[in-house]
Amino acid sequence: MVISLSALATEGALLVAYPAMLDVPHELVGHVAWLLYEHRQTRNTRWRRLGCFDQALLTLVHLRKNERFSQLGAGFGISQATAWRYVDETLDVLAGWAPGLHEALTGLGEGDHVIVDGTLIPIDRIAADEPYYSQKHRKHGMNVQVITRPDGTPLWFSRATPGRTHDLTAARAHGIIQACLTRQILVLADRAYQGAGATVRTPYHRHHEQPEHYQQFNRDHARLRAPGERAFAQLKTWRLLRQARCSTRRIGTIVQAVHTLLTRTYAG
Repeated sequence: MVISLSALATEGALLVAYPAMLDVPHELVGHVAWLLYEHRQTRNTRWRRLGCFDQALLTLVHLRKNERFSQLGAGFGISQATAWRYVDETLDVLAGWAPGLHEALTGLGEGDHVIVDGTLIPIDRIAADEPYYSQKHRKHGMNVQVITRPDGTPLWFSRATPGRTHDLTAARAHGIIQACLTRQILVLADRAYQGAGATVRTPYHRHHEQPEHYQQFNRDHARLRAPGERAFAQLKTWRLLRQARCSTRRIGTIVQAVHTLLTRTYAG
Protein backbone atom coordinates (compact mmCIF):
# COMPACT_ATOMS: atom_id res chain seq x y z
CA MET A 1 0.00 0.00 0.00
CA VAL A 2 1.23 3.51 -0.76
CA ILE A 3 0.38 6.85 0.79
CA SER A 4 -0.23 10.06 -1.08
CA LEU A 5 1.22 13.32 0.13
CA SER A 6 2.12 16.75 -1.10
CA ALA A 7 5.80 17.04 -2.04
CA LEU A 8 7.66 20.09 -3.30
CA ALA A 9 10.28 20.89 -5.90
CA THR A 10 12.49 23.96 -5.62
CA GLU A 11 13.33 26.28 -8.50
CA GLY A 12 15.28 29.10 -6.92
CA ALA A 13 12.84 30.75 -4.50
CA LEU A 14 9.81 29.20 -6.22
CA LEU A 15 8.04 26.28 -4.57
CA VAL A 16 5.82 24.19 -6.82
CA ALA A 17 3.51 21.63 -5.23
CA TYR A 18 2.89 18.30 -6.94
CA PRO A 19 1.17 15.02 -5.95
CA ALA A 20 3.48 12.20 -4.92
CA MET A 21 3.39 8.68 -3.51
CA LEU A 22 5.43 7.09 -0.73
CA ASP A 23 6.22 3.42 -1.25
CA VAL A 24 5.90 2.22 2.34
CA PRO A 25 3.06 0.20 3.92
CA HIS A 26 0.34 2.13 5.69
CA GLU A 27 0.87 -0.20 8.66
CA LEU A 28 4.50 0.95 8.99
CA VAL A 29 3.46 4.59 9.23
CA GLY A 30 0.87 3.58 11.81
CA HIS A 31 3.48 1.70 13.84
CA VAL A 32 5.83 4.71 13.91
CA ALA A 33 2.88 6.94 14.83
CA TRP A 34 2.08 4.67 17.78
CA LEU A 35 5.68 4.84 19.03
CA LEU A 36 5.49 8.64 18.80
CA TYR A 37 2.17 8.63 20.66
CA GLU A 38 3.74 6.65 23.51
CA HIS A 39 6.72 9.03 23.49
CA ARG A 40 4.45 12.05 23.71
CA GLN A 41 2.46 10.48 26.53
CA THR A 42 5.66 9.83 28.47
CA ARG A 43 6.78 13.42 28.00
CA ASN A 44 3.25 14.73 28.62
CA THR A 45 3.29 16.69 25.35
CA ARG A 46 0.06 18.68 25.05
CA TRP A 47 0.07 20.17 21.55
CA ARG A 48 2.00 19.85 18.31
CA ARG A 49 1.61 21.39 14.88
CA LEU A 50 1.51 17.86 13.45
CA GLY A 51 -0.27 14.83 14.81
CA CYS A 52 1.62 11.59 15.43
CA PHE A 53 0.66 10.10 12.06
CA ASP A 54 1.79 13.18 10.11
CA GLN A 55 5.04 13.38 12.07
CA ALA A 56 5.70 9.72 11.29
CA LEU A 57 4.92 10.33 7.63
CA LEU A 58 7.19 13.39 7.57
CA THR A 59 10.11 11.31 8.86
CA LEU A 60 9.52 8.40 6.49
CA VAL A 61 9.41 10.80 3.53
CA HIS A 62 12.75 12.25 4.63
CA LEU A 63 14.34 8.81 5.00
CA ARG A 64 12.83 7.25 1.90
CA LYS A 65 13.17 10.15 -0.53
CA ASN A 66 16.02 12.17 1.04
CA GLU A 67 14.13 15.42 0.57
CA ARG A 68 15.50 18.58 2.15
CA PHE A 69 13.93 20.08 5.26
CA SER A 70 12.82 23.17 3.35
CA GLN A 71 10.80 20.94 1.02
CA LEU A 72 9.44 18.84 3.85
CA GLY A 73 8.42 21.87 5.89
CA ALA A 74 6.62 23.50 3.00
CA GLY A 75 4.91 20.24 2.04
CA PHE A 76 3.57 19.66 5.56
CA GLY A 77 2.79 23.29 6.35
CA ILE A 78 5.47 23.81 8.99
CA SER A 79 8.74 25.72 9.17
CA GLN A 80 12.07 24.23 8.11
CA ALA A 81 13.29 24.29 11.72
CA THR A 82 10.17 22.50 12.95
CA ALA A 83 10.54 19.84 10.25
CA TRP A 84 14.13 19.23 11.35
CA ARG A 85 13.10 19.02 15.00
CA TYR A 86 10.26 16.58 14.30
CA VAL A 87 12.43 14.32 12.16
CA ASP A 88 15.25 14.40 14.70
CA GLU A 89 12.86 13.44 17.50
CA THR A 90 11.36 10.57 15.51
CA LEU A 91 14.79 9.19 14.62
CA ASP A 92 15.76 9.15 18.30
CA VAL A 93 12.53 7.33 19.18
CA LEU A 94 13.07 4.70 16.47
CA ALA A 95 16.77 4.26 17.26
CA GLY A 96 15.85 3.59 20.87
CA TRP A 97 14.10 0.39 19.76
CA ALA A 98 17.11 -1.01 17.87
CA PRO A 99 18.77 -3.93 19.70
CA GLY A 100 22.24 -3.79 21.21
CA LEU A 101 24.90 -6.29 20.18
CA HIS A 102 24.41 -8.73 23.04
CA GLU A 103 20.62 -8.52 22.76
CA ALA A 104 20.84 -9.25 19.02
CA LEU A 105 22.88 -12.42 19.65
CA THR A 106 20.58 -13.74 22.37
CA GLY A 107 19.57 -17.32 21.65
CA LEU A 108 22.53 -17.99 19.36
CA GLY A 109 25.40 -20.24 20.35
CA GLU A 110 27.56 -23.17 19.35
CA GLY A 111 26.30 -24.71 16.12
CA ASP A 112 24.88 -21.42 14.80
CA HIS A 113 26.50 -19.14 12.27
CA VAL A 114 26.08 -15.50 11.28
CA ILE A 115 27.37 -13.31 8.46
CA VAL A 116 29.40 -10.18 9.22
CA ASP A 117 30.06 -7.49 6.63
CA GLY A 118 30.74 -3.78 6.32
CA THR A 119 29.51 -1.03 4.04
CA LEU A 120 30.16 2.65 3.39
CA ILE A 121 27.43 5.26 3.83
CA PRO A 122 28.47 8.03 1.36
CA ILE A 123 28.62 11.57 2.77
CA ASP A 124 29.26 15.07 1.44
CA ARG A 125 32.84 15.94 2.33
CA ILE A 126 35.79 17.67 0.72
CA ALA A 127 39.15 16.05 -0.05
CA ALA A 128 40.70 17.58 3.07
CA ASP A 129 38.46 15.45 5.32
CA GLU A 130 40.91 12.55 5.24
CA PRO A 131 39.46 10.49 8.16
CA TYR A 132 36.24 10.04 6.20
CA TYR A 133 37.86 8.95 2.93
CA SER A 134 37.71 5.24 2.13
CA GLN A 135 40.54 4.04 -0.11
CA LYS A 136 38.55 0.87 -0.80
CA HIS A 137 35.49 2.72 -2.12
CA ARG A 138 37.32 5.83 -3.39
CA LYS A 139 34.85 8.18 -1.71
CA HIS A 140 34.05 9.86 1.60
CA GLY A 141 31.71 8.09 3.95
CA MET A 142 31.03 6.34 7.24
CA ASN A 143 31.77 2.67 7.93
CA VAL A 144 28.87 0.57 9.25
CA GLN A 145 29.10 -3.10 10.26
CA VAL A 146 26.23 -5.58 10.15
CA ILE A 147 25.53 -9.01 11.61
CA THR A 148 22.89 -11.01 9.76
CA ARG A 149 21.22 -14.37 9.99
CA PRO A 150 22.17 -16.99 7.36
CA ASP A 151 19.20 -15.85 5.24
CA GLY A 152 20.37 -12.21 5.27
CA THR A 153 17.93 -10.88 7.89
CA PRO A 154 19.81 -8.15 9.81
CA LEU A 155 20.30 -8.82 13.51
CA TRP A 156 22.39 -5.77 14.39
CA PHE A 157 23.93 -2.68 12.83
CA SER A 158 26.90 -0.94 14.42
CA ARG A 159 27.38 2.73 15.11
CA ALA A 160 29.04 4.61 12.24
CA THR A 161 32.81 5.21 12.22
CA PRO A 162 34.90 7.32 9.77
CA GLY A 163 35.16 5.78 6.32
CA ARG A 164 38.88 5.07 6.42
CA THR A 165 38.31 2.59 9.28
CA HIS A 166 39.21 -0.94 8.14
CA ASP A 167 36.41 -3.49 8.44
CA LEU A 168 38.42 -5.74 10.77
CA THR A 169 39.39 -2.80 12.96
CA ALA A 170 35.74 -1.74 13.16
CA ALA A 171 34.56 -5.27 13.96
CA ARG A 172 37.04 -5.54 16.81
CA ALA A 173 36.23 -2.07 18.13
CA HIS A 174 32.50 -2.80 18.18
CA GLY A 175 33.12 -6.05 20.06
CA ILE A 176 31.75 -8.31 17.31
CA ILE A 177 34.69 -10.73 17.29
CA GLN A 178 34.75 -11.18 21.06
CA ALA A 179 30.95 -11.45 21.41
CA CYS A 180 30.77 -14.24 18.83
CA LEU A 181 33.78 -16.01 20.34
CA THR A 182 32.19 -15.95 23.79
CA ARG A 183 29.06 -17.63 22.41
CA GLN A 184 31.02 -19.90 20.06
CA ILE A 185 29.08 -18.56 17.07
CA LEU A 186 30.69 -19.24 13.70
CA VAL A 187 31.21 -16.04 11.68
CA LEU A 188 31.39 -15.97 7.88
CA ALA A 189 33.17 -12.89 6.52
CA ASP A 190 35.02 -11.72 3.43
CA ARG A 191 38.77 -11.19 2.99
CA ALA A 192 38.66 -7.83 4.77
CA TYR A 193 38.42 -9.78 8.04
CA GLN A 194 41.43 -12.05 7.46
CA GLY A 195 43.48 -12.32 10.62
CA ALA A 196 40.49 -11.99 12.93
CA GLY A 197 41.01 -15.49 14.30
CA ALA A 198 38.54 -16.66 16.96
CA THR A 199 35.45 -18.17 15.28
CA VAL A 200 35.73 -16.05 12.10
CA ARG A 201 36.08 -17.89 8.80
CA THR A 202 37.27 -16.06 5.68
CA PRO A 203 38.16 -17.23 2.16
CA TYR A 204 41.60 -18.58 1.41
CA HIS A 205 43.93 -15.95 -0.02
CA ARG A 206 45.10 -16.47 -3.63
CA HIS A 207 42.87 -19.51 -3.90
CA HIS A 208 43.70 -19.98 -7.59
CA GLU A 209 47.18 -21.03 -6.49
CA GLN A 210 45.80 -23.43 -3.88
CA PRO A 211 44.66 -27.07 -4.19
CA GLU A 212 41.18 -27.81 -5.53
CA HIS A 213 39.67 -28.42 -2.09
CA TYR A 214 40.69 -24.86 -1.07
CA GLN A 215 38.97 -23.50 -4.15
CA GLN A 216 35.86 -25.52 -3.34
CA PHE A 217 35.91 -24.13 0.20
CA ASN A 218 35.96 -20.58 -1.21
CA ARG A 219 33.03 -21.31 -3.51
CA ASP A 220 30.98 -22.78 -0.66
CA HIS A 221 31.97 -19.89 1.60
CA ALA A 222 30.87 -17.32 -0.99
CA ARG A 223 27.54 -19.09 -1.48
CA LEU A 224 26.79 -19.10 2.25
CA ARG A 225 27.92 -15.50 2.72
CA ALA A 226 26.05 -14.03 -0.27
CA PRO A 227 22.70 -13.51 1.54
CA GLY A 228 24.42 -11.05 3.89
CA GLU A 229 24.46 -8.49 1.07
CA ARG A 230 20.67 -8.27 1.30
CA ALA A 231 20.91 -6.43 4.62
CA PHE A 232 22.75 -3.50 3.06
CA ALA A 233 20.52 -3.59 0.00
CA GLN A 234 17.50 -3.21 2.30
CA LEU A 235 19.24 -0.49 4.31
CA LYS A 236 19.91 1.58 1.22
CA THR A 237 16.38 1.39 -0.13
CA TRP A 238 16.07 4.37 2.24
CA ARG A 239 17.67 6.96 -0.03
CA LEU A 240 19.00 9.13 2.77
CA LEU A 241 21.64 6.43 3.31
CA ARG A 242 22.75 6.50 -0.32
CA GLN A 243 24.13 10.03 0.06
CA ALA A 244 23.81 11.43 3.58
CA ARG A 245 23.83 15.22 3.89
CA CYS A 246 23.48 15.30 7.67
CA SER A 247 26.08 15.54 10.43
CA THR A 248 28.28 12.46 10.63
CA ARG A 249 27.28 12.20 14.31
CA ARG A 250 23.68 11.47 13.27
CA ILE A 251 24.34 8.71 10.74
CA GLY A 252 24.57 6.01 13.40
CA THR A 253 21.20 7.10 14.79
CA ILE A 254 19.69 7.03 11.30
CA VAL A 255 21.01 3.52 10.67
CA GLN A 256 19.56 2.33 13.99
CA ALA A 257 16.22 3.97 13.16
CA VAL A 258 16.09 2.28 9.76
CA HIS A 259 16.94 -1.04 11.41
CA THR A 260 13.86 -0.63 13.61
CA LEU A 261 11.79 -0.01 10.46
CA LEU A 262 13.30 -3.04 8.73
CA THR A 263 12.60 -5.21 11.79
CA ARG A 264 8.98 -4.13 11.70
CA THR A 265 8.82 -4.85 7.96
CA TYR A 266 10.26 -8.36 8.40
CA ALA A 267 7.90 -9.01 11.30
CA GLY A 268 4.94 -7.88 9.25
